[in-house]
Amino acid sequence: MGAQLRVYKRRIKSVTATKKITKAMEMIAASRVVKAQRKVTASTPYATELTRAVTAVGTGSNTKHPLTTEAETATRSAVLLLTSDRGLAGAFNSNAIKAAEQLTERLEAEGKEVDTYIVGRRGLAHYNFRERKVVESWSGFTDEPSYADAKKVAVPLIEAIEKETAEGGVDEIHIVYTEFISMMTQTAIDGRLLPLRLDEVAEESPTKGEILPLYDFEPSAEDVLDALLPRYVESRIYNAMLQSAASKHAATRRAMKSATDNAGDLINSLSRLANAARQAEITQEISEIVGGTAALADATAGSDK
Repeated sequence: MGAQLRVYKRRIKSVTATKKITKAMEMIAASRVVKAQRKVTASTPYATELTRAVTAVGTGSNTKHPLTTEAETATRSAVLLLTSDRGLAGAFNSNAIKAAEQLTERLEAEGKEVDTYIVGRRGLAHYNFRERKVVESWSGFTDEPSYADAKKVAVPLIEAIEKETAEGGVDEIHIVYTEFISMMTQTAIDGRLLPLRLDEVAEESPTKGEILPLYDFEPSAEDVLDALLPRYVESRIYNAMLQSAASKHAATRRAMKSATDNAGDLINSLSRLANAARQAEITQEISEIVGGTAALADATAGSDK
């Protein structure tokens, strides 16, 4: 076997092994995205009713609460960025990071200082490589986040907004995550988490013709807000985590499918080159045999004379 043919065969073997790996990763991601979609769907009713309850307390009372009252002049903001712990998901992480950077630039242009909080190793690695300050980070659960994980992330953010800015607190909290729209479409978006915009929530919550429930506040509206708003923040963060997880699995599935298809095309191309090289070897061997036979015949004819 010629040297060139051996090179092609080694490459075909290597690419075939890679194709098996990417195909397996594609199938795993496909199964995980279905589970993540179900979790997103299951968390929606709870988040919807909790939003309505918070809106009822906020709009139905004159209570001023730090989680619903906007600062007259906001000077410091917190940005929570949701990324993944792993790569191999196409532009999933880069799009979320880009959206966070654009949000940060916009807030800084408004004269606000920005504290960054990050979920996921990919986002943290990006900021550490560029030597950007990160107040707090979390990792290890981005593929399958739980409500406990969301609560862990929400605690320091709520504490930060309850503090005065002079003591290291913030006036508002923004969140950047990837919204799952479909298996083919996932979009990185940002939104303000706190203070809660009651007017916008009130417009979005009720559907047309729906009768909203009436609430009695005991012992007081302020106490109810103290209890409800942390749950609201946790549910919003949890839903965003689930959206990001579903988006990541969908992006991984799409990236691995593309890699598998590309590996198949490369194998076909290398096979054609290997066949051409083998054919060239066969032709060369036939030429050598014919040449040798002719030379032997000439030598035999010369000896007979």
